[in-house]
Amino acid sequence: MLDPRQVEAQLPDCDARGKLFVFATCALSDTVVDQCLADGIVLPLARNPHIPAHAVARLARHPEAEVRALIAARPDLEPHLIAELKQDPDDGVRMRVRLRPYPRTWNEYGWFDWTADHGPDCACPIIEPDTDSSPEWFAACAASGEPVLRQVAARSPRLPAELVDKLAQDDDEAVRVDLACHHPLAPPRLLLDVFVTRPVHRPHLLTLPGFPRTGTAHLINHSDPRVRALAAADPTLTDPPLNDPDPSIRRAAAANPSLTPETLENLLTTPHTAEGAAANPSLPASRIHALLDHCLTTTD
Repeated sequence: MLDPRQVEAQLPDCDARGKLFVFATCALSDTVVDQCLADGIVLPLARNPHIPAHAVARLARHPEAEVRALIAARPDLEPHLIAELKQDPDDGVRMRVRLRPYPRTWNEYGWFDWTADHGPDCACPIIEPDTDSSPEWFAACAASGEPVLRQVAARSPRLPAELVDKLAQDDDEAVRVDLACHHPLAPPRLLLDVFVTRPVHRPHLLTLPGFPRTGTAHLINHSDPRVRALAAADPTLTDPPLNDPDPSIRRAAAANPSLTPETLENLLTTPHTAEGAAANPSLPASRIHALLDHCLTTTD
């Protein structure tokens, strides 16, 4: 909404969450801006492309570095404020001023803001791809010497395959992790590497169609039980670890389709392996039906 008077008139009807959305996206009257500043509601204002120049100047001198950092990357920042922020005591603020040639539009600013300061353990929600962003801009980010800009490129699911291959070998771990989590063409070896090294991303990685289910046998003795469990389910494994001390690994091994029906019969009667064996795709159909009949009879 770009009519400040209409925004101000409708503001009392908004709940707290709705007001924050308005403060971040709508054209605001001076009265509303001044009240936000007085109430300390500054982060939404700092992201708002419609706030007046005097508010931008006040926020550029805000005592909190997080606020100044948001202002430093704004496409509409005036030259005298750029000069001031170049001397800011905070590294993050100065970094955003240094990278100002890149986020030239508000759309690009949004990508930059979404990415900056997010390390390899960032588990922010995966946003929908932005079809308005220029492919050339993402390509320029991918070629940048600045890791945060390569992260921006890595988060674009429309990045072409040749740039995906390049970023998959990037020296910066955060770039590689972002690529693994966001791009559908991220190579399976990268997905596996991130699974092993960054546990926070495992639930998401396991949902990706490109995540490797084979070629994990070299991880069978890994110290992390979740990694060993992944390896234990690898159908190319010749000897699934059915005697691993961790019950979760024994359960995963029992579900390995390389096991014979005879082995599965024994596992169906053994604690911590029965569940995995019952889910094993190598279990004969007749045995599955017998198990289902048994369950139904027991329930009745």
